[in-house]
Amino acid sequence: MSEHIDIAVNLIGSALEKNCDEVIQRAVAHGVSPLIVIGSDLNESQQAITLCQQYPKTLYSTAGTHPHQASQWDDTSADKIRVLAQAAEVVAIGECGLDYNRDFSPRAKQREAFRAQLALAVELKLPVLMHERDAHEDFLAILKEYRSGLTNALLHCFTGNRESMEAYLELDLHLGITGWVCDERRGLELAELVRDIPDDRILIETDSPYLLPRSMRPKPKSSKNEPQYLPYIAQYIATLREQNPTEFAAKTYQNSVKFFGL
Repeated sequence: MSEHIDIAVNLIGSALEKNCDEVIQRAVAHGVSPLIVIGSDLNESQQAITLCQQYPKTLYSTAGTHPHQASQWDDTSADKIRVLAQAAEVVAIGECGLDYNRDFSPRAKQREAFRAQLALAVELKLPVLMHERDAHEDFLAILKEYRSGLTNALLHCFTGNRESMEAYLELDLHLGITGWVCDERRGLELAELVRDIPDDRILIETDSPYLLPRSMRPKPKSSKNEPQYLPYIAQYIATLREQNPTEFAAKTYQNSVKFFGL
């Protein structure tokens, strides 16, 4: 029986794609289903939809353009996402947002693509799945312009500070928490903050194949993260929040169902 929903899995264009059937089967065996497959650009979004069609009600997808790929954005991109979003498997627009940490795309182009996808989410009445890294001020300013029209908004893989967390919660965002919180080097601040995220605003994810929880013992032989490890992350977070793990799992499951309209 499914106990968890992994709200961000990079099955396409990653180290998991080659063996995605086995990854999905292992996830289901560990009570993790359905999985939300991330679309990071238009081609990847189409591939994600095609994959989801092979696993009905086990996989769902997003459709969008990640800030890393924002340089690909042009006058036809919004129309192409609009078409992709008609697929029954698409449950959110994204992954979209701003990333000033790596700057793989010019910042002006990132902002253009982000605005356009927020507008699209408003138009289509779909939730939006967002990414923000080292771009809090611009991200928040742009998001405020569209937030009132958005049905639901999720900042996935949240790793910010208390100030940014409070600003996002004030805008009624959902926050996705990953195995970053299990990292004794980088995750200490998040481990403190995660206690203060309201019960109805927290979602859990692996962001696999990235962010394998460092605290897992024994450590998986592979360095790749997988959805099958989400129960470990959930229990770790529940312990930090001093909540019953079963009750926490049930709450985050229902939060995910409600957010994505599953």
